[in-house]
Amino acid sequence: MRKKIAAVFLVVSLCTGSQVLAQEHEQEHEHGHVHWGYTGHEGPEHWGGLAEPFSACKDGRNQSPIDIVPNLDADLSPLTITYIPGGSEIINNGHSIQVNYTAGSTLTLDGQVFELKQFHFHTPSENTINGESFPMEAHFVHADKDGNLAVLALMFKEGTANKELAKAWAQMPQAVGGQESLHQTVDAAALLPANQGYYRFNGSLTTPPCSEGVHWIVLKESAQASKEQIAQFSKVIGVPNNRPVQPVNARIVVE
Repeated sequence: MRKKIAAVFLVVSLCTGSQVLAQEHEQEHEHGHVHWGYTGHEGPEHWGGLAEPFSACKDGRNQSPIDIVPNLDADLSPLTITYIPGGSEIINNGHSIQVNYTAGSTLTLDGQVFELKQFHFHTPSENTINGESFPMEAHFVHADKDGNLAVLALMFKEGTANKELAKAWAQMPQAVGGQESLHQTVDAAALLPANQGYYRFNGSLTTPPCSEGVHWIVLKESAQASKEQIAQFSKVIGVPNNRPVQPVNARIVVE
């Protein structure tokens, strides 16, 4: 009975979270004229005080990323992911390397359809799983017709070179603000593992303004990227671009 009540609470908390415009996370950019970053007085520990719109970074109760320690076995239904090749453009926004996606690829969650807008990367990983950090993490950012967000997170371990990732990395802009149309369309589906078991929780953007009400789905199985591919990303970004894990508070993490 307690598990049933907890499962209902999770669904309600996800569905009633504040609506968040996809543009906030798509741009991963300065909010107005306020600069933020990952080091010094512009680093994560100071985001909440840089500007009033960033207050959730300090005062929010459902912030991301987190250390994922599941506390409810909810027998989650399989993910409904319908991706077509659509990675068309790669940009360096100074905070990450982002691949913009053309329309037509979707994730369906509880009957709600979210369209894939872009995916980008963090190194090392932002979320951790049972205390384990990973060399790199990808965030596939989706938005529904009302601007609500769902983020699918994929961990990368060091291993063999990733052929699909190589298509994007071949044109990775070196300078902040760099933007390239990809010669080869990237297929997000080819980056995902065959086993798509996942953890689910309610969270936030991991960058300012740290808005909450974001559906988070973290795949249990990781993908592989070579040591050189991970190093190439790290060298271009210049600093670790991961926000530290945040308190889970009263949230439920289901699997």
